Amino acid sequence: MTERFRTCYQHHSHGPDRSTATSYPTYDQLRSCVNCYSAPMPVSPPPVTPPSPAPAASSKQQARPKLLSPPNFSGKWSSRRVFLNSCTLYLCLAPKQFTCDEEKIFWTLAFFKDGRAAKWSKNLFRQEADTSIFPIQSWVDFEQQFRSQFFPVNAEADTINALEGSLYYQGNRTVNDYLDSFLILASDAGYMDPWTLVVKFHRGLKLNVQSQIATMLLDDPTTPICRPGMQQPKG
Repeated sequence: MTERFRTCYQHHSHGPDRSTATSYPTYDQLRSCVNCYSAPMPVSPPPVTPPSPAPAASSKQQARPKLLSPPNFSGKWSSRRVFLNSCTLYLCLAPKQFTCDEEKIFWTLAFFKDGRAAKWSKNLFRQEADTSIFPIQSWVDFEQQFRSQFFPVNAEADTINALEGSLYYQGNRTVNDYLDSFLILASDAGYMDPWTLVVKFHRGLKLNVQSQIATMLLDDPTTPICRPGMQQPKG
């Protein structure tokens, strides 16, 4: 601002009367300089701050636990349910890996490595080669045909017969493995009475663990067989 005043003062003081002895500015010239000095400085607009860009979406998705592939399937009766449940669970947790039912079916058949399962899979692809159309078109149809091939027609009757015999006994298996297979058999057979289950489970145990396991099942309400609220038979 001082520079502006000096420039204005010099401009008005260098008039045509500079030859006079007193080359001082006149009142009007001073007033003009004062007005120029006191004029408000042009205010520059504040700098416009560009809006901050929206944070880019992270390309990394939240880490998810790694899914295990189903075990290979040979068609054995004992592993049919586990295999089908494993496939169904995988398909539910990773739906984006498959674009259609055909991919789901082919992916599942890749685990049919040997035995009856491998023969059934080979027959399906042979039919496709003969007709140029794969014989199973939907996952629902695949599940139905899988059950018809690997689940016994009289599954309930078969499991009842197994529980009435001795083939389900523990043998060389651990108690946990025996318990798992026993509960599957009991579910397939439709056995609901808890005390019938306890008796049959106890009967199939090795002699050296019968007493200990039977006591645990009868006294512990958190076991899979004895649940809270079940009434014991009157003695």
